[in-house]
Amino acid sequence: MSVQLWTYILVGITFTLYIGIAIWSRAGSTKEFYVAGGGVSPLANGMATAADWMSAASFISMAGIISFAGYDGAVYLMGWTGGYVLLALLLAPYLRKFGKFTVPDFIGERYYSKTARVVAVICALIVSFTYVAGQMRGVGIVFSRFLEVDIDTGVIIGMVIVLFYAVLGGMKGITYTQVAQYCVLIFAFMVPAIFISIQMTGNPIPQLGMGGTIADGSYLLDKLDGLSTELGFAEYTNGSKSLIDVFAITCALMVGTAGLPHVIVRFFTVKRVKDARKSAGLALLFIAILYTTAPAVAVFARTNLIETVSNKEYDAMPEWFKNWETTGLIGHDDKNGDGKIQYVANPEINELKVDRDIMVLANPEIANLPAWVIALVAAGGLAAALSTAAGLLLVISSSVSHDLIKNVFNPGLSEKGELWAARLSAVGAVCIAGYFGINPPGFVAAVVALAFGLAAASFFPAIILGIFYKKMNSKGAITGMVVGISLMLFYMLKFKFGIFDGGKEAVGSLKDSWWFGISPEGFGTIAMVVNFAVALVVNKFTEEPPEEVQDIVENIRIPSGAGEAVSH
Repeated sequence: MSVQLWTYILVGITFTLYIGIAIWSRAGSTKEFYVAGGGVSPLANGMATAADWMSAASFISMAGIISFAGYDGAVYLMGWTGGYVLLALLLAPYLRKFGKFTVPDFIGERYYSKTARVVAVICALIVSFTYVAGQMRGVGIVFSRFLEVDIDTGVIIGMVIVLFYAVLGGMKGITYTQVAQYCVLIFAFMVPAIFISIQMTGNPIPQLGMGGTIADGSYLLDKLDGLSTELGFAEYTNGSKSLIDVFAITCALMVGTAGLPHVIVRFFTVKRVKDARKSAGLALLFIAILYTTAPAVAVFARTNLIETVSNKEYDAMPEWFKNWETTGLIGHDDKNGDGKIQYVANPEINELKVDRDIMVLANPEIANLPAWVIALVAAGGLAAALSTAAGLLLVISSSVSHDLIKNVFNPGLSEKGELWAARLSAVGAVCIAGYFGINPPGFVAAVVALAFGLAAASFFPAIILGIFYKKMNSKGAITGMVVGISLMLFYMLKFKFGIFDGGKEAVGSLKDSWWFGISPEGFGTIAMVVNFAVALVVNKFTEEPPEEVQDIVENIRIPSGAGEAVSH
């Protein structure tokens, strides 16, 4: 059977499964819509958290970044996995014991202020929409190649699917759908990795194959270093980023992970406080399976790309190249008219344009794997993008319905009315997410990395101080969040999108002007430090929080009797 037919079969089966689960687990109350009724097991929650976390950026784009950035791409591995250690130790159990539905709910109650709640909602919306833009873009890329529709149509199909199970099932439907999506995406990522590892090195374990020897007896990484330097690129195993930028990006991704509202809300879905910590540990284990394999996939993809394409006759290009060329995500410009594709580091001579988001998706085709394996990767990419998109859309809808409409504008709203408001908010969120997917601000992982910076700059200090510093007051927290996210937004718009300096064309020339030599992806670390500093200074010169709020903070940190969540 053809790749397209296999894709229709596998994507059709997985989509039917997701929709069936959504119908079976549809939400009948606001508690089921927001936190799945609070009765999810640690194992199911760990798998759902892993799927929620491993977005299109992890599945589609991370290995693509590493394949082009080489050693420098390690910051994503360190930051995104390290963040879960922070989450498990510093946040998950305490937030679960506090017993609120959402992050803005926690901030509104902890800082005894509607203003704090509104600021937190605005931050959650900015972070979530920035993040979801990358997911919808990932959906469009998968559909455009494997179902042979244009990217915009692919985004619209993805919107309809997400809308169905997010609006119908809420967190309950999303949780059990994400368990299925984790199984699909991890199988889809590992199978081609194992195939290619055996093909290139004879070792079925990709992590070992990456450091193994190939047919001629040389080490694979040595060969890739040689191929890279021949084309004028830096050695694959050497980094070019400055130490401070590596530290800043890693830190921003770590604390951004611990501040992402769609990840944090998962820990409100378990029965007990200890289950929150357990599910965070399980999620890290499930995530590590993909994250330890991604560097190997990157090495295999990069080596195969160079050997297949560089300095080859265009007319003799393999079928995979022509297939992907129709999507516009890979292409060439024969500058010297010799009929060959020159793939070199020098941009004036280079004739190949590659969107790094295609590397994982195209890898099985480049390696000439069976059609069903190629189709499986498409199903996995869709599972990764849709699972995270659904979680983000729920954060957006719950922020609007529960935190704004119910708790600020209309406290007397009935449960049924709130449920309808949540569903209508999800519809609006899907439409805006679709717009960003059709008009993306950058490649998937770059957009997602910025979302982490925004989360680090806004939520992390407010949550940490809210848990561990009982004298932290509302004025300090609000000022810190506003200053932190404003600073991050300014830096992002200036240096990532060139808003103040002549547009996107000027971005490359602005690199020398980065503050402290830190890239936009890493600036969330600086904005977070500023948030902490501003919050503590303002707190020092304003009144202490009420005694009952300080008692609540004391209570959520007491481990004794932590079996059941305490709600205030």
